[in-house]
Amino acid sequence: MTLIDLITAQSARLKQAGVSFGHGTSNAFDEAAWLVLWSLGLPLDALEAKAQKELAPDERAKAEALITQRIETRRPAAYLTHEAWLQNVPFYVDERTIVPRSFIAELLADGEGAGTLDAWLSDETRSVLDLCTGNGSLAVITALAYPEVTVDAADVSDDALAVARINVDKHGMAKRITLLRSDLLAAVRGPYDLIVCNPPYVNTQSMLALPPEYRAEPALALAGGADGMDLVRTILREAPKHMTVDAVLVLEIGNERGHFEHAFRRLEVAWLETSAGDDQVLLVSREALAKYRWA
Repeated sequence: MTLIDLITAQSARLKQAGVSFGHGTSNAFDEAAWLVLWSLGLPLDALEAKAQKELAPDERAKAEALITQRIETRRPAAYLTHEAWLQNVPFYVDERTIVPRSFIAELLADGEGAGTLDAWLSDETRSVLDLCTGNGSLAVITALAYPEVTVDAADVSDDALAVARINVDKHGMAKRITLLRSDLLAAVRGPYDLIVCNPPYVNTQSMLALPPEYRAEPALALAGGADGMDLVRTILREAPKHMTVDAVLVLEIGNERGHFEHAFRRLEVAWLETSAGDDQVLLVSREALAKYRWA
């Protein structure tokens, strides 16, 4: 059996089993390719060159066993491989944090995305906060995209910070990224020129409907209360105290735009275009937050 034949067969198994995707892949074929290539010790970009490679029986058995584990446990593939990729940057991940998948990464990464945020930043942008950092992926991508900045990466979870430490060290960023234990903004430093935040925002009804793969992730990093906006309210109210005059906050709220707009009526924000559309990530200035009339 060739590599491509094995991947195709395992893709069919994943599809038939009804597993859910969204933790690095969006379909059965890509997930099967990821797991099969990883099980064989091949890089993720090796498929085209190695597609017709004949596999030994033990190689096939090893790949099939990993797919079986994926199906039977319903754990995200990244938890099985302990590796996740975001904007072509590899990160260590395990069950102590959610699998990194923030669309903010597209806006930070070098290339077209960076231009989106550059329009809102200045040559004086030096201090950045990655709030609710999780495994530290956005902090690392920020530091890679903007070599002149330093980043504070904050999270309330000691487990998450332990994973973030692995990734900060993995990418040689210990001198530029400082990890902070903070319940939202309570113990951060600042003031910051830019805050990026992918907070828990899943509303209660959606939490109850999550497939097993998402329930395998820490609920602390997902649940945002009845309308998903519990933590967002605190973040937006407290953020101006930790921002420089011309600072902006980039916030991901996933599929909760309706709840956001209901909770923060008349708050002036800019919705940013990502691969998921223009309703997942927003930008708000310190000026807009400072003048907003809180109920």
